[in-house]
Amino acid sequence: MTLAIIAGAGRLPAALVSALPQRPYIAALDSFAPDGVIPDTTFRVERLMPFLRQLEDAGVTRVCFAGAVKRLSLDPALFDPATATIIPRLLAAMGQGDDATLREVLAVFEEAGFTISGVLDIAPRIVPAAGFYAGTMTPRDQADATRAAAIVAALGQIDVGQGAVVQQGLCLAVETLSGTDVMLASVANLSYLRPSGSKGLFYKAPKPLQDRRIDLPTIGPTTVEQVAAAGLGGIVWEAGGVITLDLAAMIALANRHGLFLCARKV
Repeated sequence: MTLAIIAGAGRLPAALVSALPQRPYIAALDSFAPDGVIPDTTFRVERLMPFLRQLEDAGVTRVCFAGAVKRLSLDPALFDPATATIIPRLLAAMGQGDDATLREVLAVFEEAGFTISGVLDIAPRIVPAAGFYAGTMTPRDQADATRAAAIVAALGQIDVGQGAVVQQGLCLAVETLSGTDVMLASVANLSYLRPSGSKGLFYKAPKPLQDRRIDLPTIGPTTVEQVAAAGLGGIVWEAGGVITLDLAAMIALANRHGLFLCARKV
């Protein structure tokens, strides 16, 4: 066994396991159990170095990070001596934002001799290429997608978020630490600000400077339902840069609600 999934919360780890020809070793971060899959082991960041040795003993040589992890609260009483030596660098990275933290985590794993594989490397079929997957877009929708892509790229430069909602050139919301669900729920309450005409869209893309081996944005059937509830016209995402959970279900829901789904080439 050579591949391990370093799993966080949500459905992505299970979707990734389903997309692979052979079940990988699954290690879940404590308090962030994945949905729909039983981990082989659970670990804490305070004992990261013993965990890395455990992976070696299991024959793991490659790791893929998948799943959601919120800001961690570390317990100094749990540090082992080896892990305690790397905590200052992790804390320094955490103070610089999510991207810096993730880069530092990758560096620790690479220094321990593991190869980092991204979701796109091991399961490309769940990261769709450019194309329309449901519905059609008007020229106004296309212009909104271009505007939203520029907004997300600008915010990504300062490590803020991976999504935005735009309607007729107006930015109704951007994704922050609270996440996509909260952002889309807020849009549903903005009827007094929204122009008449085209309904607008939700756009999702990786941050320009992020390491794409980790933390690719993810959308799924729940996202489609939330976009419909927000009264938007559809979803556009960066082709090759966004993970889709159950694309077939997303397409069926989009057709039911009359929404468009488009993977946009950048």
